[in-house]
Amino acid sequence: MRFYDLIFLAFSTLVRYPLRTLMLLIATSIGVMAVILLTAVGEGARDYITGEFRDMGTNLLIVIPGKNETSGGGSPADLAGVAPRDLTVEDAISLRQIEAIKNIAPIVIGETPAQFNGLERSVPIIGTTPSFLAVRKWEMATGNFLPGVTLDRSPPVCVIGKEVESELFGKNKAIGQWLRVGDRRCRVTGIIGTEGRAVGIDAQKVVVMPVSLATALFNRPSLFRIGIEARNTWEMEQIKKDIIRIIKKRHQGKEDITVIRQDSVMKSFDNIFNVLTMALGSIASISLFVAGILIMNVMLVAVSQRQAEIGLLKAIGAKNNQINHLFITEAIILSGSGALLGLVLGHTVTQILKVAFPTFNFLPPLWASFVSLLVALISGVVFGLLPARRAAKLDPVIALSGNK
Repeated sequence: MRFYDLIFLAFSTLVRYPLRTLMLLIATSIGVMAVILLTAVGEGARDYITGEFRDMGTNLLIVIPGKNETSGGGSPADLAGVAPRDLTVEDAISLRQIEAIKNIAPIVIGETPAQFNGLERSVPIIGTTPSFLAVRKWEMATGNFLPGVTLDRSPPVCVIGKEVESELFGKNKAIGQWLRVGDRRCRVTGIIGTEGRAVGIDAQKVVVMPVSLATALFNRPSLFRIGIEARNTWEMEQIKKDIIRIIKKRHQGKEDITVIRQDSVMKSFDNIFNVLTMALGSIASISLFVAGILIMNVMLVAVSQRQAEIGLLKAIGAKNNQINHLFITEAIILSGSGALLGLVLGHTVTQILKVAFPTFNFLPPLWASFVSLLVALISGVVFGLLPARRAAKLDPVIALSGNK
């Protein structure tokens, strides 16, 4: 039996049983489509998270009060449960001696009522310096971001998000007006244009004021974070060591801060989502083995239905290997066609999802297409072997007579 005859017989058999063929195609295509969609979700999540970090810049370091690591020993102060020393504005000022640092943005956060002309709403507060704008890659819609504010100087000024502007000022011009925030007053100097979140706060709902004004407002000297932008990526590790050395010296020799590199966090998230994507793809691949089992069961039934055909082929000289190859070829054609259909459907759905959710990039990885196609073909071969062997073992005389 020539290869052309083998393919022709396999195709003609599939065409003769359209309902059975359609069922098997759908089963395989659903499995492949599941792999594409689930890996697209995983890759989309990875791309979104790493993109958010990337937008904030890769030269960013974050200084957090408290040491996240633990040691086997411990001082009497540790055993007594004494809290680590506060991270203060003076600590941030001391870091200006590091020449490789481009921007320093101390951060205080809290929440308090904001009032204007009889209207009031509770707003998140960020206390910081003008460097925060560069460190967090924010943009202004109108006005200036904390003019005249430095690490040492805190005039009573503030900037607000668009939602705060619309709710408190309405059609009135906000810039230049005095806004009461808690028991303090500050003049509005600008409107934030950036959308999104920073330190967990919606940029459109926030009031940003000088850091010293915020520490006085909340009556606490401790900073929430210190954001630092390095001049160059290759200097970040040295900057990290210098920060720890300087703060440790100020805190009586105790290393009670944690310095996080933005690029390290981004790499960690990237690795986590890569594993997640592979796990989702593996889970979805199980459906391809289920489709393979369905192919095997349907073809086992087909062996009984096609006994006369098999008997005739063997009577005119077809060998066992050729009958074997015929059934395996049918299984490969079914699984391969179903896989291709699944790839088309999967990528079509991801394109539709991209249009429906433009902020979330559904991007199925290239390996998912190759792996799902390969797994589908392997499933077709593996689960097509048993029906093929059973068909090859049929006695031609008994098969032609129709007896089982």
